Amino acid sequence: MRSVRVDRPAPYPPRISAATRPFWDALGDERLTTTRCLDCGDTTFPPKPICPNCFSTQLSWQSLSGRGTLYSYSRVWAGPEVFGEELPYTVCVVDLDDGLRLGSRLLDGVEPEMGKRVTLVFVHYTDATLFFFESEAAMKNES
Repeated sequence: MRSVRVDRPAPYPPRISAATRPFWDALGDERLTTTRCLDCGDTTFPPKPICPNCFSTQLSWQSLSGRGTLYSYSRVWAGPEVFGEELPYTVCVVDLDDGLRLGSRLLDGVEPEMGKRVTLVFVHYTDATLFFFESEAAMKNES
């Protein structure tokens, strides 16, 4: 996995609470994590303070691989004003190898293809770290 530095604040910085601080701290350290229920074993994303399956509060933090398959994507040409500098951009849904499906942004580099492999990219803004994905084919083109 690679990281990218962006010399400006994130267009929409995350809201950090006591429950989500471990997630954002880990992301800043370039680790993707989420919560796993110690009672029923359910793993969910985004991280939650209570298991949505059995309502237990007995949760642990689990690292995720950051690798998966592109399930779906959409190109955004007209978006909210706060994302104006980043238009157009691509949003995506990824099936992680860890068994979770999550949404994010897809970095451009090659034309996206559903079913193709993607890998997490840590994007460090001046005030927050976010995660995007990029095609493994795009990564090979950079080498």
